[in-house]
Amino acid sequence: MQPLVVSGAPLICPLGTTPSVLTTTPPSPVVATAPAATVTDAVPGANIAPFGLCTTPTNPAVASATSAASGVLTPVPCLPVITGPWSPGSSSVRVQGRPALTASSTCCCAWGGTIAVTAPGQAVVSVG
Repeated sequence: MQPLVVSGAPLICPLGTTPSVLTTTPPSPVVATAPAATVTDAVPGANIAPFGLCTTPTNPAVASATSAASGVLTPVPCLPVITGPWSPGSSSVRVQGRPALTASSTCCCAWGGTIAVTAPGQAVVSVG
């Protein structure tokens, strides 16, 4: 089973300039020491913080800034536009009736980035 993701897990977007952090939507039950995440924790700002600057020309704001700079790629502040829930969620673990978010889950930004979890925040523990 994939490790479950919890609030505070670091995220990455290959088109952003800095990592981000996942925040779960309350109320979330606590798993170990942090609230558990679900596939619906994909709201920009509320769950997914910006990734520094956006660097893709498919973002209209980047395209406009680049055009104004005579074609020199000009990153702008990242404002993720998430196109749907995280996928795939856990097939066996549910949190408040929704699939739990797993370490292998990703979600997509409308500007072309695939957002991924870099560390789930839940350790896998082997019992004797």
